[in-house]
Amino acid sequence: MTFLSNLLSKKNPDEFIEQSEKSGLNKTLTGFDLIVLGISAIVGSGIFVMIGSAVVGTAEHVGAGPALIISIILAGIICIFPAFCYAEFASMIPVSGSAYVYAYATMGEFMAWIIGWVLMLEYAIGAIAVSSSWTGYFVQFLQGFPFLPECIKNPPVWLINNYTAIAGTPVADSVPHILGIPVCFNIPAIAAILIISAVLLKGMTESTNFAKIMVLVKIAVIALFVIVGAFYVKPENWTPFIPNGIKGIELGIFTIFYAYVGFDAISTAAEETKNPQRDLPIGLIGSLLVCSIIYILVTVVLTGMIPGSQIDITAPIAHAMRYVGQGWFAGAISIGALAGLTSVLIVLVFGTTRILYAMARDGFFPKIMSSVHPKYKTPCVMTVISAILMIAGSLFINMQVAAELCVLGTFSSFMIVCIGIIILRYTEPDRKRTFKVPFCPWFPAAGALLCAYVMYRAMPDIKTAAAIFPVWLLSGIAIYFSYGYFNQRKIEKNENYKVVYTDNQPCFTENKK
Repeated sequence: MTFLSNLLSKKNPDEFIEQSEKSGLNKTLTGFDLIVLGISAIVGSGIFVMIGSAVVGTAEHVGAGPALIISIILAGIICIFPAFCYAEFASMIPVSGSAYVYAYATMGEFMAWIIGWVLMLEYAIGAIAVSSSWTGYFVQFLQGFPFLPECIKNPPVWLINNYTAIAGTPVADSVPHILGIPVCFNIPAIAAILIISAVLLKGMTESTNFAKIMVLVKIAVIALFVIVGAFYVKPENWTPFIPNGIKGIELGIFTIFYAYVGFDAISTAAEETKNPQRDLPIGLIGSLLVCSIIYILVTVVLTGMIPGSQIDITAPIAHAMRYVGQGWFAGAISIGALAGLTSVLIVLVFGTTRILYAMARDGFFPKIMSSVHPKYKTPCVMTVISAILMIAGSLFINMQVAAELCVLGTFSSFMIVCIGIIILRYTEPDRKRTFKVPFCPWFPAAGALLCAYVMYRAMPDIKTAAAIFPVWLLSGIAIYFSYGYFNQRKIEKNENYKVVYTDNQPCFTENKK
C-alpha cells in the first residue's frame, strides 16, 4: 500500500458502532439530558464574559456596539448549518469522538487526526479560557465577604490572573517567568479543573445531575437580569446602533461565536446516550435555539441599560447592574456566573476526554490511554491526562488568546463536518439516516463557506491567535508522523485490523481470525 493510500485509509461507520458496543461506557443520557448538556456548554462564558468585549472591542479589534444583536442572530444562523450536519452524522454514527470520528469515516486517517488535534483547541484550550473567567468571578464573589482576610480577597496577581499575562504588559512584568514567558499559577482555575475532572471520572450520571443544578441557577440569574434590567433600558443607548460598520458586526460574530463553543459536545456523548438516533438531533438543535434566544434578550437589555463606552469587558452584567444603582444584584450575578462557567467547564472537560479517548482507541495514542475504569465505566486514564494538560496550559496561555484559538478550532471543525456530510451522501447514499440535512449538498456547503468567510475576515484582527494556530497544526502533524502513522501500520499488521479496498477506496475492516 502506498503512503498516500495510508493517509486516506477510512474506517467504515459500522466498525465505529461495533467498536463502541464493546467499549463498556454506560448509556445513561436522555434527550433532556442532552439539551441540559447543550445549555450547559452555550450559556456561560459568552454571556458573563465575552459579551462585553464583543460590544466594546479589545486592544486588537473593534467591537460591534449595540449591533451585537445582529452579530448574535447571524452567529446563530451560521450555527444552524453545522448543527444539522452534526445531527445527521450523530444519528448515523452514534459514538464518542464527534467531528474526529466523522472525518475518519469520510476523509480518512490523516484528516481525522488533524481534526482531532484541532478539536483540542475547541475543548482543552476553551476549558483553560473558561477556567480563567471562573477565577475572575470567584475573586469578585470572595470580595463580597468583608470578614475574609485581605490575602484571600485580594491575592497576588500571579496566583489568580492570566487575563493579561502577555510579555510587555504591566501584569506580565510583575509575575514569575520561565524561559522569558510570564507564568501565572491560577490557583482557583486549577482547583476547578481538578474538581470537575474528579466528578467526570465518577460518571456521567453524577456529572449531568450536577450540571442540571448549575443550569437552573444560571438561568434564574439571567432571567432576573433581563426582567430587572428591562426597566432601566434607555433607547438612546442604542445610538449609534452600528458604530463600527460591517467590520464591527463581522468581528462581533467571531467574538460571540465563543458562546457557541461546545454545543457540538453533545455529539461526543453519543456513546453514553440511551437512544442516540432520536435524542442527539433533539439535543443539538433544541439547545441551539433556546440559547440563541437567551443571548439576544441579554444583549438587548445590556446595551440598552448602559452606554457602550461604559461596559466593563471583564464582568459586563454585574457592572451594568451597579451602573443603574442595583449593586445588591452584583452578588447574585457572581453566583450565576460561577454556576454558568462551571457548567461550561464540565462540558469542555468532558468533550476533551471523549475525543482523546476515541483517538486513543483508534491507535493514535498508546493503548493504555483508552482504558475504562472497571467500576465507573469512564475513560479514567484520559480524564487524568486531560486535566494535567489543561492545568499546564493554564500557566502560560492568556485568556483572550485562548478564547480566539478556541473559536478558530470550532470554525475548522464545523467546516469539516459540513464537507463530510456532502462526501458521505455520495459515497454511502443508501446508509440509514434517521435525521437528514435538507437541501444537500447546498445546505452543508453554505455552512462550510460561511464559517470560512468569518474566519478569513477575523484573521487580520486576531494577530496573536492567527500566528499560533498554524504552529498548533504543524505540531500536530509532527506528532502524527512521528508516532500515529507508524502505530496505525503496526495495528494493521499485528492486531485486529487489515486494510482492504471498497470501490477503489481504502478502508479498515475487522480481521476475523
